[in-house]
Amino acid sequence: MATKADRYEGIDGLKAYAIIGIALMHVLANGEYRMGGFVFERLIPSFTNLVFLFMIVSGFGMCCGYYQKFKDQKISVVDFYKKRYNKIWPYFALLCVLDFVMSPSKSALYEVFANLTLCQGLLPNMNISVIGVSWTLAVIFVFYLLFPFFCFLLESKKRAWLAFICAVIYNFVCSTYFFDESHIADRVAVNFSARTNILYCAIYFIAGGLIFLYRKELAEFASKHKVIAGAILLIAAVAYFALGGNTLTMLFFCVAALVYALGCTTGGVLVNPVAKFLGGISFEIYLCHMVIYRVLEKLHLVHPFGNVLLAYIFTAVAVICGSVVFSVCAKWFLNKIETFLKERVRRVNHV
Repeated sequence: MATKADRYEGIDGLKAYAIIGIALMHVLANGEYRMGGFVFERLIPSFTNLVFLFMIVSGFGMCCGYYQKFKDQKISVVDFYKKRYNKIWPYFALLCVLDFVMSPSKSALYEVFANLTLCQGLLPNMNISVIGVSWTLAVIFVFYLLFPFFCFLLESKKRAWLAFICAVIYNFVCSTYFFDESHIADRVAVNFSARTNILYCAIYFIAGGLIFLYRKELAEFASKHKVIAGAILLIAAVAYFALGGNTLTMLFFCVAALVYALGCTTGGVLVNPVAKFLGGISFEIYLCHMVIYRVLEKLHLVHPFGNVLLAYIFTAVAVICGSVVFSVCAKWFLNKIETFLKERVRRVNHV
């Protein structure tokens, strides 16, 4: 059973670096900063695939929090879904409203409705522009909806490995067969993306679950043999660029990164106050960073300098810092509203 002692501090650092990388990628892509070299042509653009790292961490983290509780029937399905909605909905709803106010339209209104249900990931061909980066949240929330079934799949290591093999096959047949013009209507016209489908992404969530089942052994290995774990992570990163960013190389990197993080307990680049702070609000930053970018864009601050490199650095820092400030302030604001409403309800009930 996962306890407070099972908290893996290195995962916060992993999420912190992942969200910084994704923000750097989005600023580079949307700002159209034309710069050459490996860093700007291959490295930063590759950070788009760090969303899969969030998925594998979500699979692992949800198991740490709820797997044993479901097995022991210490939490009901009703309580589980309430916790998921209460954690995600207020902040996400606030962002959706802000996005709609900035760019109101009939289509945006439809998309806001879909977003507010948190079930937009069930759409057959989701392509939502309101908080466009929230497609990751949509896929992860479908994973939440399926989590009781996910616990069934992880009931034993044998069944978990069978589920993983099926997920690998599903990922392959989705790419080579199901996700073509004969199965996805107007695939090119609607800019269909395979990564928005839960079956295509299931391999990452189940991999996170498998790592959970072997967490003690893997954490002990990564802690005792940190150099070897680091070398494997480095090999995975090199393989990604040498062989291409396909599912297998990305999965190898994500697994190596998570295992390395399990072995990080004190000090280092993954375990420090800044990494812990950013990791704690990483998903809030992920959801809001493009809203902050659009604000900067409307203020004509995306290209404030003639020098392209300086303009990119300025915008990237402004987006990241702005996202951190917004996330902290928004959470404080929403907590105040929640406290106020609870107090009002308490007083009414008392009367």
